[in-house]
This record gives sequence, C-alpha cells and structure tokens, in this order.
Amino acid sequence: MTHDNHPQARAPSPARTWPWAWPVGGARPLSGVAPPQSGFLIGAQLRQWAAAELAAGRLLPWLAVSFGFGIVLYFTADREPVWWAPSALAVGCATAAVLLRRQTAAFVVALGLCAVAAGFAVATIHTARMSHPVLRFPASAVTIAGTVELREESQRTDRFVLRVDRIGARLDVKPQRVRLSVKRGMAPAAGSFIEVKATLDPPLQPLEPGSYDFARDLYFQEIGASGFVRGAINVLTPPAPPGVLHRADIVVQNLRDAIDARIRAVLPGDEGAIAAMLINGRRDAIDPHLYDAMFVSGIGHVLSISGYHMAVVAGMVFFLLRALLALIPGLADRVPVKKWAAFAALLVTAFYLVLSGNQVATQRSFIMIAVVLIGVMVDRPGIMAQTPQAFARHRPIFTT
Repeated sequence: MTHDNHPQARAPSPARTWPWAWPVGGARPLSGVAPPQSGFLIGAQLRQWAAAELAAGRLLPWLAVSFGFGIVLYFTADREPVWWAPSALAVGCATAAVLLRRQTAAFVVALGLCAVAAGFAVATIHTARMSHPVLRFPASAVTIAGTVELREESQRTDRFVLRVDRIGARLDVKPQRVRLSVKRGMAPAAGSFIEVKATLDPPLQPLEPGSYDFARDLYFQEIGASGFVRGAINVLTPPAPPGVLHRADIVVQNLRDAIDARIRAVLPGDEGAIAAMLINGRRDAIDPHLYDAMFVSGIGHVLSISGYHMAVVAGMVFFLLRALLALIPGLADRVPVKKWAAFAALLVTAFYLVLSGNQVATQRSFIMIAVVLIGVMVDRPGIMAQTPQAFARHRPIFTT
C-alpha cells in the first residue's frame, strides 16, 4: 500500500499536463546546489563543476577569459608599464607552454598564464602605439584649423571631431584631434577644412571615484581636448589633398549623414532617430528621457548594433540571394549558390559594420557571423555537434 505522503503517490497521472519538479516535502535546490539530505557536500559539487569545465572541448573558451583578465589587470595598474616588460613575459609564458605541451596539466596552466600575459601585453602595446598629446590646462580663444573627421547631432547641440592642422602656439601641448561643440544644426560636413576660435578644456576626469572615466574614453579615441566653438566657422581650402584612407573615411561619414538626414526627414522625432540609429549607430539624436526609459525597461540593448542586427542583415541577404539564384534554371545544379550567397552576406555585413560606426559590440558580432559564413563557404559546420562521433572526427585541442 502506498501512502499519500510518499513521493511516488505524488506522481502526476497521464491525464495531467503539468510537471512535478520536486517531491512534496523535499527541499528545493538553490542555484544548482544539491539539497542537504542528498549527502553531497559543497566541495564535491565544486569538484563536479570543475570536472565539467575541464572536459574535452571546454578549455578553449577560457583562453578568451584569461586574455580579458590580463587586460583588466593592465587597467588596474597604478602606473603605466613599459611595453617591453609584459611583452617579454608573454613570450616567456608561450615558450614554457610549448616546452610543457606533453604534460597535460602543466600545459593547461602555462597556456592560461600565457593568455593573461598576452592580454596585459596587448593592452600595454596598444596604449603605447596610440600615444598622443593631451591638453593639461584650459585655454580660451584658441585659433584652430583642421579637417572635420566626424560630426554628431544631439537634441541640444552638435559636435564634431577636428583633426588639427595648426593650432595656437601658446598652448603647452598641441592635441592632434579635438572634439568641439556648436549650436544645433551648425556642425560642418565631414571632410571640410575649417578654421575656428574655440575654448578648450582637458578631457574630463571621473566625477567621483569609480565612475565613468571620460578622459580614458577620449584618449583611446585619440582626442586630446574638448571644448566649444566661439564665433563663426570659416571653411577654407585645404593645404594638401587628403590621403586615400582619409578620403574613404570622408565618403563613409557623408553617407552616414545622408542616410540619417533622409530617414529623419521621412520619420521625424524619436521614431526617425531610432530608425536611423539602427543603420548608422548614432544614438545622440534620441531624446534622453526615451533613451533612459528604454534602458530602465530592459530593452536598451536594441540601441546597440550587435548580434541580433548582424544576424538579421546576414540572414536576409543569405536566404534571399540563395532563393533568387535557385530560381535560375540549371544554375543551382552547376555552381554552389549557397557559397555565393554566404560570400555576398559576408560582404554586406562588412559594409554594415563600417556604416554603423565600427563599434566594439558590432565588431564582435561581425566576427561571429563571419565564422559561420566562412564555414559555409569552406564546407565546415559553424557549430560542432557535441557528440562522441563528432569529437572522434574533430579532436579538440585540449583533453583531460
């Protein structure tokens, strides 16, 4: 006879559709930890999780985590390290990993340390490579002449980034690029060579300990000062024609401006600003109250061009082009239309990456999409099936 309080008595009948996740009267597990009466200790659970992470095919993603940890260590350093010290450390760790490649445990540890050292070295070298002058003291009525590289519109003022050709000689340092604010609608077009009088300030330091560091953000944008324009903006003839890369950047910026103006002319207000942002990545024109409300409501991620946007663009181009090519009689039997569609989708997503402003989230998403599309072109699966047969065919790098 089965009593009502026995767990088997609580099993649902075939007519019921809801599941029973835990026996009545039993303790519910918290965060995946087994209940106390199961007899498993926390140490055993931790060993089980560690064993799962050390399983075949699981160690490779930890290299990226270790690399990022090295970058974090660089930004927490009290002073700027010399570039050759972390580089030598990374080379030494890589050499140790090669020498220990036949000893599994030591090889894994050495490779992890190598990834940490490599992240620290890359951050140090990148910072040293883009070293540029930064204004240290405010200055007013400074005459600046240069080429407009980027213009941005917002609800109240416009901003543009100026690559300095000449600047007032009384400054202690001469920044190579400055960001200036002007009245709404007065920002010059990208590629213009202008001369203005401006008030310059050093990059803004964090307003409180641990808050956002505006100076660090501007430094990695190679901007050495910010300020606002006083007086008229004079458009002049450039002293020398721009280079090929500079001309290409001007074409892209003008295309972004044209798309933004066209969309916002058809869709005024925040609707047009959001629609234009989904193409060119500019979020400054969105009303600040709407911007904050979207993040508070948990849907602010749609304002960052990343995986979802890249997947939609690549998927539409891939499937539409493949379907159109398949409609041509006999073409799909003679040529690999699937690979052609993947190549076209890769080109379109690369153009979308450039058009959207080449942000970090967009770069990451483009790399992921590119891996899948290139896998289609070379007849390799983008995601390996997690089966013993798949592991037998494609042996992972790390095994335990």
